[in-house]
Parts: sequence; C-alpha cells; structure tokens
Amino acid sequence: FCGAYYLISRSLGPEFGGSIGLIFAFANAVAVAMYVVGFAETVVEMLSDVDALMTDELNDIRIVGTLTVILLLGISVAGMEWEAKAQIVLLVILLAAIANYFIGSFMAIESKEPKGFFGYNTAIFLENLGPDFREDETFFSVFAIFFPAATGILAGANISGDLTDPQSAIPKGTLLAILITGITYVAVAISAGSCIVRDATGDHNDTVSDTVNCTDAACTLGYDFSICKEGGCQYGLMNDFQVMSLVSGFGPLISAGIFSATLSSALASLVSAPKVFQALCKDNIYPGLGVFAKGYGKNNEPLRAYVLTFFIGLAFILIAELNIIAPIISNFFLASYALINFSVFHSSLANSPGWRPSFKYYNMWVSLAGAILCVVVMFVINWWAALVTLLIVLALYIYVSYKKPDVNWGSSTQALIYNQALTHCLNLTGVEDHVKNFRPQCLVLVGYPNSRPALVQLVHSFTKNVGLMVCAHVKTLTRRPNFKELSQDHARCQRWLNKKRIKSFYTPVYTDSLRHGAQFLMQAVGLGRLKPNTLVMGYKNNWSEGDMRDLEIYIHTIHDAFDLQYGVVILRLQDGLDISHIQGQGALSLFICVCVCVCVCVCVKSDSDSCPSKTTSSQSSPLILRETKIPLSLTDQRLLETSQQFKKKQGKGTIDVWWLFDDGGLTLLIPFLLTNRSKWGDCRIRVFIGGKINRIDHDRRAMATLLSRFRIDFSDIHVLGDINTKPKKHNKLTFKELIEPYRLKEDDMEQEAAERLKAQEPWRITDNELELYRAKTNRQIRLNELLKEHSSTAKLIVMSMPLARKGTVSSALYMCWLETLSKDLPPLLLVRGNHQSVLTFYS
Repeated sequence: FCGAYYLISRSLGPEFGGSIGLIFAFANAVAVAMYVVGFAETVVEMLSDVDALMTDELNDIRIVGTLTVILLLGISVAGMEWEAKAQIVLLVILLAAIANYFIGSFMAIESKEPKGFFGYNTAIFLENLGPDFREDETFFSVFAIFFPAATGILAGANISGDLTDPQSAIPKGTLLAILITGITYVAVAISAGSCIVRDATGDHNDTVSDTVNCTDAACTLGYDFSICKEGGCQYGLMNDFQVMSLVSGFGPLISAGIFSATLSSALASLVSAPKVFQALCKDNIYPGLGVFAKGYGKNNEPLRAYVLTFFIGLAFILIAELNIIAPIISNFFLASYALINFSVFHSSLANSPGWRPSFKYYNMWVSLAGAILCVVVMFVINWWAALVTLLIVLALYIYVSYKKPDVNWGSSTQALIYNQALTHCLNLTGVEDHVKNFRPQCLVLVGYPNSRPALVQLVHSFTKNVGLMVCAHVKTLTRRPNFKELSQDHARCQRWLNKKRIKSFYTPVYTDSLRHGAQFLMQAVGLGRLKPNTLVMGYKNNWSEGDMRDLEIYIHTIHDAFDLQYGVVILRLQDGLDISHIQGQGALSLFICVCVCVCVCVCVKSDSDSCPSKTTSSQSSPLILRETKIPLSLTDQRLLETSQQFKKKQGKGTIDVWWLFDDGGLTLLIPFLLTNRSKWGDCRIRVFIGGKINRIDHDRRAMATLLSRFRIDFSDIHVLGDINTKPKKHNKLTFKELIEPYRLKEDDMEQEAAERLKAQEPWRITDNELELYRAKTNRQIRLNELLKEHSSTAKLIVMSMPLARKGTVSSALYMCWLETLSKDLPPLLLVRGNHQSVLTFYS
C-alpha cells in the first residue's frame, strides 16, 4: 500500500481516495521535473561560468534535465535496493555540504567581503530581519516556490509497502524528518541572514569614503553598496543564487550538496509516483488504468507506471522554468495535505469505535485547522490554479460516486452516514404523521428479487427517492436453517439490488407459512417512522391448479394487511411474474440454466406464482447454481420479455386509473408518482369513474375540479354511465363454469354432511353466499367487459381493488372475483388503501 493515497482512500472512501490518488501521483511526477530542473539550472550556471554552454541556457537546462531523468529512471527501475543505496550516498554528500556551509560561515575571509559575506554580525542580522520583497514578489509567491522543498516528508509513507514495519517506521521517520529538516532550514536561514548583506557589488574599491553618508550594515563594516539601490548588482542574498558556495569552506562541495539534494528528492518522487499510481490502479477505481497496476520481479516493481511517470516528468522538464513548475505542484500537494488532514478529522467526527489513533497528542480540531489552512494557502498562492485543482478533484469525485466501485474499505464516510441515519431516524420518531408527508412505503412479497423483476421494477418506479421499499422473502423451512448459508444468500440478494440500482432492502424471514411470515414482516419490519404502510404482492396466476389451502393462506394474508392498517397492491401480468425456473434471466437468451441447489428451502405445495414470497425446491436461490444450457420454450421466452417490460422506457401511452371507491387516494397517488419518472414521463393519466347516465357532464366536471385541487395532471376523464348494466350472458356462463369446482352445493346433501365439508374446506362457496353476493359478482363481470372496451391498449391499468367481508365471503369466491375482473388485460395494478387520506388540497 502507498501511504497518503491509502490513508485518504481508506478513511474517506473511494470517491475522495480515487480523485486525490490521481492528483497526488501526478504531483509527485511533476515534482520529479522540479527537482531535476533545479539540478539542471545549477549545472548550466557552472557551465556558463566557464563559458562551456552547448547552445543557450534554456535549451541546456532541457538537455541536462532529460539526461538526468533518464539516469534516475534507470536507478529506480533497478529496484528499491539500488534506490536505497543511491539515497545513502546522496545523503552523505548532502550532510557533508551542510557541515561545510556551517564551518565556512565561521571563516570570515577578507576577499569575500566585497561580495557581501562578513561573518556573523548583529547589525547584518537586524537589517535582514525584516522583509524586502522585490519585483512584484510577495510572501506567498516566495512560499509557493519554497513549499515543494517540504513535500518530501511523505516519501517514506509513499513506499510503505516496501517497509518492514510501516506502522512504527513511518511516524518515527516522518516526525524526525520534519524536526531535522525544520531545524536545518531555520538554522541555514538565520545563519545566512546573520553574516551576508542583501546587496553587494563584488568590487574591492567600493569602500566607505568620508563624503558618503550611509547607515546600512555594510557601511558599518567599511563598504558602500548604495549603488545597488539602482539595480544591477550580482552579489548578496537577494542576487546571488550561489551564495552558499561563497560562504562555505569549500565551494565545490556546496554544488555537490545541491546535486545531492535535488537528485535525492527527484529520485524519491520518481519512486513514489509509480507506487501511488500502482496502488490506485490495483483498486480498479478508474477503468482502463489497470494496465499500470502490473508489477514485475520479486518486489512487484511497477515498471509501466515508472515509464508513465518518466514521460510526465519529461514533459514538465521541457518547460525548464523552476518558478513556473513549483507553484503548480504546490497546489497539488496542498490539496493532498488538505485531504489527509480532513480525513483524520472526518474519522474523528464519525465517532466510529474502530477509530483509535495511537498518537498521544492527536486533536481533531488541529487536523481541521490544518485542512482549512492548506485550502486557504492554495487560493492565496494562485486562486485560479487552486480553483482548477479543486474542480479536477470534484470532477473525479463525481465520476467515482456515479460509478460506485464495488469496494468496502470501512471508511469514515460509512461511519458518518450511519451516525446521521441513526440521528435522523430518532428525530423522526417524534414527528406525527401528516397527510402532506405521506409516502408509499412498500413491503413487497417478492421472494428472491431476481425471481420477479417486473414486480420489483414497477414498485421501484414509484418509490425511488420517495418512499421506503423492502423486498421481503418468506422462506418456509422444514429443518433447522444453516444461518451461514442464509447470511451469504442475504448478501447476494442485496448485492443484486444494488447492482441493478434498485433502492431497496432485502429482508428474509424464516417460518412455517406465507401468512405467518407476512404477519411477522408487517409487524416487525421498519425502524421508527421508516416503516412500511403498503403491502405489495404478485397475483396468484395459477391458483386454480394448486392446493386450495395455499389460496386460503394467500387471501388471509390480504385480510391481515388490512387488519394491520396496511394498503394493499396486487400486480397481475397475464403471462405471470415468476421467472425463477428460468436462469440467466438478465438477458433474453435462448437458454435456461438447470439449478443444482446448494441450500434447499421447502415450500408448501403450490405453483410458484401463487406463493410469491416462499422458497420452493425449484426456486432455491437462483444465485447459487451449476449451469446446463437447454433451449427455452416459446412460453418462457414470452415470460422473459414480459418480465423486463417495466425496465425500459414506456413511450407514449396511457395509465388508466379506474377509481371506483374512495380508499384515501392511494389509487390516484401511485399513477401520479409513476408519471414523474422518466420511463413513464410520456404516459398520460386517464381517469375512469362510475356515474349515472343523466349526470355524466356534472360528474366529469366535479372530478376534474377535484383532480385540479389535488394538482394531478390528467388527459381525460371518463364517466361510466353504464357501469351498473347487467353483464353479457356468455360472460356470466363463463363465471359459472369458473366457480363450479369450488361450490359446496349444500342443497344436494344433508345439512350435517354439508357443515362437516365446510369445516374441512372453508374455501368452498355456499349457495347462500352466491345468492347474497350476486350483484357484486355481476359487477366484477361487467367491469371486465368495460376494461376490455376502454383500456385494452393502456400501458398500465390502476384499479380500485374490490374487498370481501372477512369471514363472510369465501376465499374461492373472492379469488374468482379477482380472476374475472383482471383476466385478458394489459398489466393491471389492483390497489386498495387503508382509507386514511394520502392526498391533500394543501401544499
């Protein structure tokens, strides 16, 4: 791992880590250019002194810089051992040069006085103590050039992957480096400011005469450099870049020290940049960069990243202007340091139990102050460069946030999200429900989410960013469950939802029946106010072919929902919803996969659509399987196509709302929410209501006024004056044939036998019940005729669901009503609210 990038990415997450990783790697690559140009400038100045320039100064800097960076690349590619050995040699030379400077500062030589060096003197120190910026320079413009000299403090952290004990070595090494270099920089500055004047002519004849009236430090030491006020002087602290060579005991050793310092820093940056870039590429945050992650040799050296760093450095070396390159990398490094400080502060703010800093004197507010100070200095140095840097970081952040890489680094962002979610949930518990804030919060009995994608996609369409969605799965088990396998199963299902960008939670429950599981879910799922208020189910398509006891459970589940003050929504597609027997359902391929179950969950005998949230042996997790390809039947191909219909854009069409009962407004709210989505945006709402033939215009105007007050856009309102007309005879005969297998026919048997049969099979339809609800039966038949007449081309039909009195209407009769009402139609959503208002006139 590479220190700064690893720290930021693992603390703040891939969004910040990925963006700052690129910036930090690029800054190190540009730093190579800065140090090499500093080295090349010294070499070219020495060549100029002996009149040995190859072309001109600028091009010579480019030539020397190019040759130097090639040499450094060779040392780096050779491996960390060679780099470490080279650094030790350079360190010895650097220490000797520093010692040489300090020894020379005590060796005041008369021949050096015309060039401004007089040895330690209080007058010189006091004169140099104040600022004297020239040629439009300011404190921060000088700071921008000097600052990169301090960026090497992270060199150790950047090669943390090559350290034996980075946890101990990095803090000790970094703190000692800061201490030693800080003392050295300050000592050199104080020393130079105490023994060298700012301006000197270099002429032995510029001594003080009796006629000259001067008061500066040079005058007190016998020299008159007042002519330098007009400019043109070549010596002194302000003019001579080789002034340390003048002070030192042996001048060439200072040049060797400059070579050592620049080459050492360039070498460190040339090693750091590829390591950071390799770590970034390994995390696969940015697609296409993985080619640079490949390592070679026993130390996994990133040779490709070395080459990339070489070319970036070479491009900036060709600029050949140190004062142009330095401010650029100052901004990049300051941005990196700001995020390092902020990541530490953010980790403390998240208050995660896993954040336990070992540094005794750590304080989160110091970290925040450091982050703010870095950003402020960025803008003070160069506001437009700082703005560009921050925009680049923001663009990279947005890109990674949009792509959502599949990584889990336990970042402080996750911890802070948890804190905020917990706080808001607790605050929400003290807020009373209000009709203006009603949201459809759906508990969807879907089983495995990828088994019924149409149901999941449709519900997601009207809950996304609006309300809670929980994909519930009732698993009926006949043996003690293997909780490890079930936990893995849970994780896979949630990952599937996240991959499909469906904002939902997956919640399984283990019980003996669908009804009991649904009861548990409706009572227990949720947190405070984040609790479902609407039960969504798939229609039991093949109910007549299964065990009628399953039908009894299905209908009782609906009644339980109303008892618990839930609204109920049932989706019917004519081809069915369940595609669990067809694997590879993400694409419309011509193959299915035969599942070999790893975890078998047994359901009571029923067809899969009729048991929408139970696990059968044929519906064991479709995420754990061995594949054998066999051709799909035409029925399965059509089913696959149907299952994907809500995933695509719906185009122009209508959503037909048949609002036949006042259920609180849920039947109107769901279509309104759908039309706010881009997939359904081109669809218009048509409203159908019942009415009397002589009041059609009046009822239409009244309904239009009501919808306008609710601020719900609609394209048309149809008042059905013939809704109470008797249905056609052949449709009544069809209904009679439908109910025939489920009738009790108590008139044809003795009373005691009839009562015994009814007790054993409570779903059976009695003659008395059939006669009592004849009008309601005719209404369902008639409504189906009207639906086929008016809404056969609708994209979706949303209709008020008929209710059956609990304990009075048998399950078979109620299911026959739903079957008759919804057969041979486009996608149909049967909706019934809990009769609490969900729409209001007021904003």
